[in-house]
Amino acid sequence: MDPKRTRNSPELLDSSESTCLSPFPDEVLEAVLSLMESHKDRSSVSLVCRDWYNAERYTRSHVFIGNCYSVSPEIVGRRFPRIRSVTLKGKPRFSDFNLVPENWGADVHHWLVVFAMVYPFLEELRLKRMTVTDESLELLAYSFPNFKALSLLSCDGFSTNGLAAIASHCKNLTELDIQENGMEDNGGGWLSCFPEDFTSLEVLNFSSLHSDVSFDALERLVSRCKLLRVLKVNRNVNLEQLQRLLLRAPQLTELGTGSFQQELTARQFADIEFAFSKCKNLQSLSGLWEATSLYLHVIFPACASLTFLNLSYATLQSAELAKLLCYCPNLRRLWVLDTVEDKGLEAVGSTCPLLEELRVFPADPFDQDIHHGVTESGFVAVSRGCRKLLYVLYFCRQMTNAAVAAIVQNCPDFTHFRLCIMNPRQPDYLTNEPLDEAFGAVVKTCTKLQRLSVTGLLTDLTFEYIGKYAKNLETLSVAFAGSSDWGMECVLRGCPKLRRLEIRDCPFGNAALLSGLEKYESMRSLWMSSCNVTLNGCRLLATGMPRLNVEVMKEDESDELADKVYVYRSVAGPRRDAPPFVLTL
Repeated sequence: MDPKRTRNSPELLDSSESTCLSPFPDEVLEAVLSLMESHKDRSSVSLVCRDWYNAERYTRSHVFIGNCYSVSPEIVGRRFPRIRSVTLKGKPRFSDFNLVPENWGADVHHWLVVFAMVYPFLEELRLKRMTVTDESLELLAYSFPNFKALSLLSCDGFSTNGLAAIASHCKNLTELDIQENGMEDNGGGWLSCFPEDFTSLEVLNFSSLHSDVSFDALERLVSRCKLLRVLKVNRNVNLEQLQRLLLRAPQLTELGTGSFQQELTARQFADIEFAFSKCKNLQSLSGLWEATSLYLHVIFPACASLTFLNLSYATLQSAELAKLLCYCPNLRRLWVLDTVEDKGLEAVGSTCPLLEELRVFPADPFDQDIHHGVTESGFVAVSRGCRKLLYVLYFCRQMTNAAVAAIVQNCPDFTHFRLCIMNPRQPDYLTNEPLDEAFGAVVKTCTKLQRLSVTGLLTDLTFEYIGKYAKNLETLSVAFAGSSDWGMECVLRGCPKLRRLEIRDCPFGNAALLSGLEKYESMRSLWMSSCNVTLNGCRLLATGMPRLNVEVMKEDESDELADKVYVYRSVAGPRRDAPPFVLTL
């Protein structure tokens, strides 16, 4: 939902200001709009005239809210009376790196209270970085009789008791997706709370839970739910149990396995391999905790149709990865750990010509003495063989300007380029020069670039390049970079489509912050932490832009520096649940 568009919408304008009449009958217009899925397109349509606004209003069934404080649930309820699906995001993204203090906010409970009154027919709720309590999950379970889908990603505050309430009372549930949440795991008994006549589940993901599950309950549930297409279990499910589940659900399209280490007989090995061979429609495979070459061969029969292989929990070596990839000719997405080293990435380049997304994560990001890992050489090898790459997230310990220039020359269609050198402010290790030309090559060559994360030793020249060439950039993440305020000013003066700017540990100060006065209302948010912004600079911004929410989080009240600054546009005004350490200007 776009607050700026909402603020200028016909609902808030005098009727004399919207005189255009629609040439289409209401029935025709509503039929056409019901086929339109893009919320951006719908927002644009609603601005044409009052008739189009009303038609769009009554035909919208899904709303996306990228910041839970950009609008209130009451405003959403008045604006869209027939919503059945809500996607709601809360804390800033840097909360993933523990940069947002605990108890910052983003509690979903008030939203649910309002939705229970205005949307009793709500069917889907997808939350990211929200605080969700067991009380909220109980309210959800009791208030929406037709509720079907719950997705919680990087949320906190709840326990498996809340999941038990969902399992017990949501009789029409088709999706329960629990990923990477900070929750209290009270055991796997919640799986027993699904009624014995419950059969509607299509998606079940509890891979991030830590406790043993009630396997008998899980097996019965999987057996009953004949439409189950996504199953991702946690690492406490062993290979023998996985084999039993696969025999009961060969129709799966996405599978997240449990642990891949267990003492097995030759017969058990054969049984598991047979179970995988029955999974003819498998497109996504993840989990594989502790997998080694001894066990990997059992999945080979199911690999031919895979388009997504997530090995971010499997510490594979290069030879193991190379052998596995030979059985995966249709991969579009691949996530691996840096234990595969450059040799493993060379195998990616030689066997995955259709690859569109690559993510390489560090196995141990905090160990500075590790000598293995990936370098610029592996990245270049991938780019030579995978010319269709659109998205890359690459953690490494060294990089050069020449390597990045070669990579983007090979793959000019990048839309997402996220490079992270593990040692902050690291230069080109061969020339000892800043990596300005590397990122200059990225923004000059990749004209479709939407998201960029910069890293290494960078001067203001990098940001001049970004401001001048990155005309489609929407999200920019910066850490430990830049020389002066000029760098940030270049970005804010350029980049016409910039929506989200995330900055930490950079020398940018008040002049940089205030240079964005004309920009911030068209952006979703700005985050700055450990920079040179002062409290007075934030006050000047808040005074100059009263429709923005300017929040400052301070660790030392006597210090004039603003430790963390979060700026976002809102039609709801300052939030009412800010904790004492958040100062709203």
